[in-house]
This record gives sequence, structure tokens and C-alpha cells, in this order.
Amino acid sequence: MLPEILRQNLNLLNASAKNNKEDTLEFVAERIERRLAETKADIEARISAMETRLTWRLFAFWIGQAAFFYGLVKVFLAK
Repeated sequence: MLPEILRQNLNLLNASAKNNKEDTLEFVAERIERRLAETKADIEARISAMETRLTWRLFAFWIGQAAFFYGLVKVFLAK
């Protein structure tokens, strides 16, 4: 069998490697969560900007439709 000192050193190395692995996993998980939050915020900002542009385009479309309909009614009523 292994001498007691060697066994203790190996146990310390195993514990250290396990702690190192846990620390690395925790660091990577935090990094992924941070990047996910940043990506989510970016997507929300893009959706908000797109919604604003679409609202203005729809507004312009309906103003144009109302003006066209008004002109059409005016032409037919003038005859």
C-alpha cells in the first residue's frame, strides 16, 4: 500500500483539484449568465426600436389612406 504521507498528499491534491474545478465551473456559469443578460437587454432594445419604427410607419400609412379616401369622396361628391 501507499505510505500515509503520500496518501495524505494525494488527498490534498484531489481536494485542491476538486475545488479548482468547482471554482472554474462557477466562474464560467457567472460569465454565461452575464452574457445572456447582456444579449437579452440588446434584443429588448432592438425590439423596442423596431416597434417604434413600425408604429410611425403605420401612422404614416393610415394618414395616407385617410387623405386618399377624403380626396376620393370629395371627387365623387363634386360631380
